Formats: sequence, structure tokens, C-alpha cells
Amino acid sequence: MKNLKASEIRQSFIDYFVEKGHMVEPSAPLVPIDDDSLLWINSGVATLKKYFDGRETPKKPRIVNSQKAIRTNDIENVGFTARHHTFFEMLGNFSIGDYFKREAITFAWEFLTSDKWMAMEPEKLYVTIHPEDTEAYEIWNEEIGLEESRIIRIEGNFWDIGEGPSGPNTEIFYDRGEQFGANDPAEEMYPGGENERYLEVWNLVFSEFNHNKDHSYTPLPNKNIDTGMGLERMASIAQNVRTNYETDLFMPIINEVEQISGKKYLEVEANDVAFKVIADHIRTIAFAIADGALPANEGRGYVLRRLLRRAVRFSQTLDINEPFMYRLVDIVAEIMEPYYPNVLEKADFIKRVIKSEEERFHETLEEGLAILNNLVANAKEGNHQISGKDAFKLYDTYGFPIELTEEIALQEQLSVDMETFDAEMQQQRDRARQARQNTQSMQVQSEVLKNITTQSNFVGYDVMEQATTITDILFDGALVESVEAGQSIHFILEETPFYAVSGGQVADKGTVGNEHFEIAVNEVTKTPNGQNLHKGEVQFGQVTKGSPVEAKVNQKARLAIEKNHSATHLLHAALKEVLGDHVNQAGSLVESDRLRFDFSHFGPMNDNEIAEVERRVNEEIWNSINVNIKEMSISDAKAMGAMALFGEKYGDVVRVVDMSPYSIELCGGTHVNNTSEIGLFKIVSESGTGAGVRRIEALTGKGAFQYLEAVQEKFNAVKDLVKVKSDDQVVDKVQQMQVDEKELTKQLEQRNKEITSLKMGDITDQVEEINGLKVLATEVEVANAKAIRETMDDFKSKLQDTVIILISNVDGKVSLIATVPKELTGKIKAGDIIKNMAPQVGGKGGGRPDMAQGGGTEPENITESLRFIKNYIKSL
Repeated sequence: MKNLKASEIRQSFIDYFVEKGHMVEPSAPLVPIDDDSLLWINSGVATLKKYFDGRETPKKPRIVNSQKAIRTNDIENVGFTARHHTFFEMLGNFSIGDYFKREAITFAWEFLTSDKWMAMEPEKLYVTIHPEDTEAYEIWNEEIGLEESRIIRIEGNFWDIGEGPSGPNTEIFYDRGEQFGANDPAEEMYPGGENERYLEVWNLVFSEFNHNKDHSYTPLPNKNIDTGMGLERMASIAQNVRTNYETDLFMPIINEVEQISGKKYLEVEANDVAFKVIADHIRTIAFAIADGALPANEGRGYVLRRLLRRAVRFSQTLDINEPFMYRLVDIVAEIMEPYYPNVLEKADFIKRVIKSEEERFHETLEEGLAILNNLVANAKEGNHQISGKDAFKLYDTYGFPIELTEEIALQEQLSVDMETFDAEMQQQRDRARQARQNTQSMQVQSEVLKNITTQSNFVGYDVMEQATTITDILFDGALVESVEAGQSIHFILEETPFYAVSGGQVADKGTVGNEHFEIAVNEVTKTPNGQNLHKGEVQFGQVTKGSPVEAKVNQKARLAIEKNHSATHLLHAALKEVLGDHVNQAGSLVESDRLRFDFSHFGPMNDNEIAEVERRVNEEIWNSINVNIKEMSISDAKAMGAMALFGEKYGDVVRVVDMSPYSIELCGGTHVNNTSEIGLFKIVSESGTGAGVRRIEALTGKGAFQYLEAVQEKFNAVKDLVKVKSDDQVVDKVQQMQVDEKELTKQLEQRNKEITSLKMGDITDQVEEINGLKVLATEVEVANAKAIRETMDDFKSKLQDTVIILISNVDGKVSLIATVPKELTGKIKAGDIIKNMAPQVGGKGGGRPDMAQGGGTEPENITESLRFIKNYIKSL
């Protein structure tokens, strides 16, 4: 077998399949584009689903790719095993309705065993198949020449993800030799079993059935091939190393960690885990940030934060106690640059994000330890267990690792309620799952749309009315010749002015018809073969295939859409200018009455940044820039500086929307002829939509003017209410009113204190001696919950050696507060007083040994609660 670098294996795989007529599909970003069913791109086929389920027809039916992927369902295993990773590369070759089992198996065998390619020893290869897949058995046995003993039947060899394409699979295993086996008696020493000797190198899926909603299986209209070979695993075999971590994909990172820590990999077994965790996690973090994800408290941002904190936590076992992960980014960039240049291109930005996150976590560790110390003290006084809710709050809110909580609890001879912690964690997972669309990974193939090959041209860039012909009509999922009035139909036009929903721009609406019938068009999408598919309601008459018609787009709505779409291009450029080049579009919606623009950014924009972005967009509107739109080669477009939208795939010929010098973007949407047509741009909101993604909503033209008009009306109403004549006086008047209100509030609070003091009389007369303690337990009249705290401070200053318990009825709700002098907390604790007293008034509460608060909803039980707490103190 050849000893190859990982980059050579990757390139050889792609070169081999290009020779076999495959087109190269570029590796897609890790953050899924237009797919809410996935948190990350997690396999080679994930980005090709549209081809497999028939939504889109690829330019070539044979595809090869090297796809970066993230899987995080077993993060806790990473570092403890030889081959678990959160980030990995999947080499794959795919056939969409072209070749099937025979070619897929032949290609795999040739690539692995040919001297020109991997040059693996044929006698060291074994395969597994599904027991019922006789065709695969015959190909392996009769055509490839594998004897029966090297073909293992395994029931689990069937690829199925629920509704959509599915089918049997065959896996190829490499025998690494006897030295890798039989150390553990639990190992299943055969290809397909759990062992270290026989390594799976390739999985070939024969996608030949539709898994239907009723869980029945029917043959697919178009059979597909989906294969996957893990680059990291193949590199470990080619380089003849013990684990994936000793390959050239990881060792340069590990060597750098050795330099930083002064420790040696493979010298102390306990340290190996830390080296592996750090080397794996920095690859994931660097690539994910390069592809637009940012650390956050939810979604994929939470995964990044967790990975980084896990790596930092393990680094402490190597005596690294300062930010260091950011120093590994250049190594990752250098290793991966031959195929993934974007990590190198964005290295400075990635380092900045990681260093900031590391510094924050080091602060969090200190903050978390302070909180945990309090929990430990309370647990020692209680049931010697840290509650699961508290442990989860530490983990979720402060990012404090649960393993660290358990470790410290163990040192203090305490336990952690992991059952409750796990339940809280499961609730969070469920919430996250529900937040994503609950869709299956693929859809069932539809043969009807795939078989429509009628030519249809979009002419809507130039005209909004077009004489044309209805070429195809679909009703209830089938092609028909005609449809009566009152029905909903889909249809295709020979030439259409209607824009199909794409690139964030909504579809046009309008009418299609002639003197005999009319269809109200309300939706336009793309078919698998690229035609515009119109959906509409037949208003009157009978629609007949082949009819000549007049297609009319709603012009007023289209012009408004164009204003908003062109404004998003200016907005994108302005955001990059004001916030930085790291800003990338993360989605958009362009409608007739508004625009929405999502973009990657660390945190909320401040008022100055929002105002500056808005000002820059309006300046370019007022600069009256001509919008030039032309088609050219992708290389020419990039040469002129055109910005490609993040994650979008482009063909050889692209459409460039040129608003030089401010904005040049690749875009298939419709636009104004000159930026002055937009008229006015107004941002109405800026908010967060998830991990590291911000959202701006804005208006243009008439909508922006009407919004500002409404704001003006509200301002005039305020001016009338504060009784000033000039606009300039409004702010001064409001500020003066705020000062006056603060002064009046202070005076009122002082008067309330004086009234309470007069009502209470000499409070020293109300102090009782109970069980050897001086106790003041009484009801007080206060204006609000905050005031009871101020009353307590007043009483404490006069009764410094007294246990004080105050209760009040504020608007039908009970407020409770208790203080205990610090020298008495060994005898009685304020937290215990409130915990016992609050339930008497239908509430709960707690706090520190010297001060605690609570509340309740049953003011009618205040007198009884005071009697109860005095008896409680008596019984101590």
C-alpha cells in the first residue's frame, strides 16, 4: 500500500472519479443553506439531498466530492477513542439515476487496489453486505473474485433515515494485522464487528427504495448511488499509524500543543486524551467560524462554545492556564489549505473570535467556582447533594462544565443530583429539536415533475407582460389536458415573466389567461429541471393545455420588490463597511412591503452602528448609482470584485448586479435601474435570531416614508402632552420631568419611612426573647417590595443583635424578609426561617444564612405565619 499524505489521498480520490466522468461538487459550508432539518452539514450526501429526492436535476448525473462535516452527537467520546471526531472529511462518489451496484463496486475496488491509486493489498480487503442483497454478493464473488469467506452478511447493512430514499449497503474493510487484535476479550474479531484489527474504509449505499409515509417500501423511479470514505481513517491506514491522531492531519497541531504545554504526547497516557481533544476541537471550531458560525448560548453557537470550553478544560491537565487555542489556528489553516483556503483567508478573524471566547471562559471558570463554592457550603449544611437544577444552571448559564462540578463535589464528599441534571438537559435538547423544522432529511422522489422536459424561458428581467402558451398542466399531482373553474392547478408557460421564489426574493403574483379563462397566480417555484412552475386558482372558464395566454405580473408589487432587493445589496455592503469583513449574509427575505436581512456578527449592533449603516445606504441611494446587470464567466466576475453570497453555488456563467463602486454582487433577482428609485431606506429593527446571527428589518420608498410619518405623529403627540411649542424643547422638558420625578420619589420614600416609623412606634418594645434569642417578627406597611428591604436596613441599624423577620401585604401579594446577625448564624439561619415561613402564605423563598427573602400569594395567613415562625424558633 502507498504511503500518502492526507491531501494526496483526497486529490487522488477526486482525480480517479473525474477520470470516470464525474463532476466535482465543491465542499459546501458547514452551516446548512436552506435546510432547517440539520444543525450542521453532517455527511457527504447532506448537501446533495435535492438531487437524491428529485427536487433538482444535476448538470451531470455522476458527482464526486470531498465534503467537510461536523457530527456532535457523541462529543464525550472524542479523545477517548482512536477514531471519534467532531470534524471530519467524507470522500464520496454519487450517481443520480445513472450507474448502480456493478459500477459502484468496480470503481471502489479499482481505486483501492490499483497500483496507480491506493495500491492496497487485495488479500487484506473484506466486505459486508445485506443478507438479502444477492446482486451485491454475485458482483463481489463472481466479478471481483472475492471468496465467500471474505463476504460477511450483516442484517444492519441497510441505510434508512425515515421517509425518502433508502436501500442496502456494502462496506469495505481493511485487515491491519494480528498485532491490532485480541487484546480485549470483548472485541468481535471479524469485519463488521467492534475491533481494532478490521477497519471499515468505505461504505457504498445502493439507494433503490422509497421509504413511504406508511412505512412501506416501493422501488425508486431513479436508483442512486451514495458512497462515503472517511479521509482521516484512510490516512491512518496509508500512513500505517495507530490512530487517526498520528496522521499528518493532526500531528502538526499536537506538536504545537507540546511546545505550548511542555508536555509530550504518548509519554503520559492520561495526557493523551487532552492532546486528542484539543487537536480535534480546534479543527471543528476553526472551520465552523470560517463558515459563518459564532460561539453563543444556543444552537450551533452553543456547540462551538461547548467544544472550546471542553478543550480548555482538558488543557488544564497539561498545565495550560491561559488562552492558547487561538495560537493553533494557523497550523489548522496550513494543513488544510490545499483544498480549503478559506480558513487561511479568515485566520485573523477566527483567532480574534477564539481568543475572546477563551478569555471569557477563563473569567467564567472563576465566576463559576465562586457560585459552586456557595452551593457546596449549602449542600454540606443540607442533604450533602448539589441539586440538579443548580448544576444545570451553572452549566447552561455560566458555561461551567458538569464534569468539573462533579469532580469538585467528589473532593468535598458530596454528590450531584445527575438525574435532575439529565432531565433538564433533555428538556433543552427537546427545545432545540423543536426549534428546527421537524422535517426528514429527504423527500420522496416525484417522477412526474422530473419527467417534464418542456422548454420554458424566464423573460421577466425585461418585461412584466408576455404573450405565451400553457405547455403543461398538473392537477392532483398528475399531468392533465384541461381543468375546470374553481380548482387549484400547477402549470408551465413557454415563456414567463413571473419570477420564481429564489435567493430570498418572493415570487411574483398576477394573472394568466385569455378571453375564455383566467388563472390568479399566487406562487411560482422551480421544477427539478429548472422550469418555472406556476400555481394558481382558476377564476373562470376551462384551462386547456396548449392555449395561447397573456401572462401579467402585478407591476406595483414587482417594482416595490425590486426597490427592497437592491436595498439589500447596499445594506450588505454597508454592514461590511461599518462592522467588518466578517459579516456574511445568512439569509434574506425580499417582499413588496419590507426587506429582512440576516447576517453573521458577534452581538447586537449599537445605536451608532445602526445609524451609520442607515446613513451609508441612503447616501448611495442619493448618489443615483446606475445598476448595471450583465452575465459573464465566474472567473471574470471574481476578477471585477463581485461578491458571491456565502454558501451559494454558482454555474460557469453568472449574473452580476453592479452598483459600482459601492456594491458588486452575484445575484439572480430583479432590481431597480438606478439606486435613486429606492427613494428612502429606514431600518426599523435589529435583533438576534440565533447563535451569532443578527437580523435587520427595513423599509424602502413609500413604506419608509409612512413609517417616519407615523413616528412624527407620535412625536407631535408627546410635544402636546409635555406642553411645549418648539420641537427643540421636547427633550429638555422630558429630561426635566425625569429629574423632578426622581426627586419626588425620594421625598415620597422618606415620608413613607417616617410614616412606618410612627406607626411602629419604638420597635425595641416589640422585641421578644424566644429560645435565648432576641427576635422581632412583625408585619409592616410598605409601598412596594423594594421598600421592605429599606425598612429592614433601618431596623437592622437600630437592632444589631436581633433576629428580624418582616412581612407585608403589597397589593394582595406577600413579601417576606429575614436577617440574622452573623454571630448567630450558627444557631439559626435566615434562609431556614424563610423556607419554613413562606409556605404558610402560599409561597417560597430562601437565601444566605444572614439574609433571605421570599414571597407568597395568601395575605390572609400573615398573622398565622408570624405565630408559626415564633413557634419554629422556640422548637430549635
